Amino acid sequence: MKFQSRSQIEALAKHKSQGSFVTSLYLDADKSRLNRKEIQLALKNLLNDARTRACDLSAAKDKIDCLLRDLELISEYGSRTLGSSNAAGQAIFSDSRRGFWQAFELPHGPRNRIIFDTSFYVRPLAAILDKYSPICALLISRREAVWYDVSMGEIRFLDKIRSDVPSRVREGGFEGTAAKRIERHIDAHLQEHYKKTAQKTFELSKKNPFDWLFIGAEDNHSGDIETHLHSYLCGKVKARLHARVTDSSAKVLQEVLEVEAKLKKAEEEEAVQKLVTELERGGLATSGLRDTIHRLNQFEVQALVVTHNFSKPGRICPTHKLLYLDEPKCPIDDKKTDIVQDIVDEAIETVLKRGGTVKQIEPPSKLDRYGGIGAFLKYKA
Repeated sequence: MKFQSRSQIEALAKHKSQGSFVTSLYLDADKSRLNRKEIQLALKNLLNDARTRACDLSAAKDKIDCLLRDLELISEYGSRTLGSSNAAGQAIFSDSRRGFWQAFELPHGPRNRIIFDTSFYVRPLAAILDKYSPICALLISRREAVWYDVSMGEIRFLDKIRSDVPSRVREGGFEGTAAKRIERHIDAHLQEHYKKTAQKTFELSKKNPFDWLFIGAEDNHSGDIETHLHSYLCGKVKARLHARVTDSSAKVLQEVLEVEAKLKKAEEEEAVQKLVTELERGGLATSGLRDTIHRLNQFEVQALVVTHNFSKPGRICPTHKLLYLDEPKCPIDDKKTDIVQDIVDEAIETVLKRGGTVKQIEPPSKLDRYGGIGAFLKYKA
């Protein structure tokens, strides 16, 4: 199954291990850089290392046996699918104790790792969603319009229309009122073409929802088509393309991905700047890992902003699921807290479970000066 939506992350984040360990695997399987033997060897090494780590865990034998079963299932799956799959990355989540299994194909190769924890490691999936947005690319000429869906680095043809728009009047071909009448006739057909295109775009947006609309129009007519767009779509127009209706889908995809990357970078910079501004004026924001975790425990966090791959070990209360950096006992019930490999990942999962948002920032950025992590708050306690 292809990974493509936040609901898939939320389903993993809500999975209850009930104190047992579960297994998360990420594998770089990009065949444009790696051959089949290299991918299989990487998986074999990951599994061998993970088996050693599982056997060294201070846990009951039945829990360790379940992890070893997870690894065996992953090995069997890899043997069956890696050779035929064209996905650049693989993510697998297994909880054999409760019969849970989920495998995703990823649009690019992640860092190779196997994580044992009491919850699935979903942070790389959240980072992928940050990297890509569902995009509709509309290319329009005087007579034609074509639509493409671009999502997770892939392009898919949606629809195409052709309108009966007369050619332009040749200069000197007509004079006076006759020429004006013909031009008005041509313009009426052209405007009808734009209306048809705008209506089709709205219909497609309901069948294939997208976040951004990129428009490529010949003769600088993008403004003309935009005047006919539904108001719902006007706010989604994010870029003008050089691509034309006659261009191949591969060429269209290349330009869309280049523009998307620039927009995503600008989006990250804007999010960090908003956080910094809010912090400097003493507003509804916080920064630094310790204070961000504290605010999260107080249910104050609305949106998390975190440096990509920023990671720290920590602890979690098994009863209340509150997070701590170094508290050996939960201050609420005085029970021993459990060690977690990545407290930042736990924070991300907690925010997502509560319906908040997470923005992961590629370093270097201004966020580095504030501890690599911060949050916008709902209120201050």
